[in-house]
Amino acid sequence: MASSSTTQKPSSSSSSSSSAPSPKLNFDVFLSFRGEDTRYGFTDHLFVSLEGKGIHTFRDDKLERGGEIDQELLGTIERSRFSIIVFSERYADSKWCLEELTKIMDCRKEWGQTVLQVFYHVDPSDAGKQTESFGKGFAKHEATVNEEKVGRWKGGGLPRLKQPMSEVGML
Repeated sequence: MASSSTTQKPSSSSSSSSSAPSPKLNFDVFLSFRGEDTRYGFTDHLFVSLEGKGIHTFRDDKLERGGEIDQELLGTIERSRFSIIVFSERYADSKWCLEELTKIMDCRKEWGQTVLQVFYHVDPSDAGKQTESFGKGFAKHEATVNEEKVGRWKGGGLPRLKQPMSEVGML
């Protein structure tokens, strides 16, 4: 069963990021999902429904496995009004998904991008607390990926990013 929640950038007159200009928007929605888990089921139905309502939605169907995430894809996140993150059992197994999540949370902080979360057959607290399949995904990355990058994903790394995976539980 899928559950969802929404978040917007907290309004604060003391926000130092308010001077950053918003990028030109090309999409209404950016979908972040683990293809192996949801591409031909839930995410496909979501994409078709959004497009059917006239909501211009980006779904990357041409990702090649492995390698580094394409900068153009990260730019697409910046140029989207909303992001929908479909958290599934193996979402944290994917370096690409975690890079997308980090960029989405940056855009939320910098430009107030609205972020919607869908928890597809996973407990929301497992994502926020990095337990169960999320904890296993991070453990795998800790053995194979640069420590700074994993720290950024988990939230213990760079100060400009306030805990992307930990924020999931608070959105």
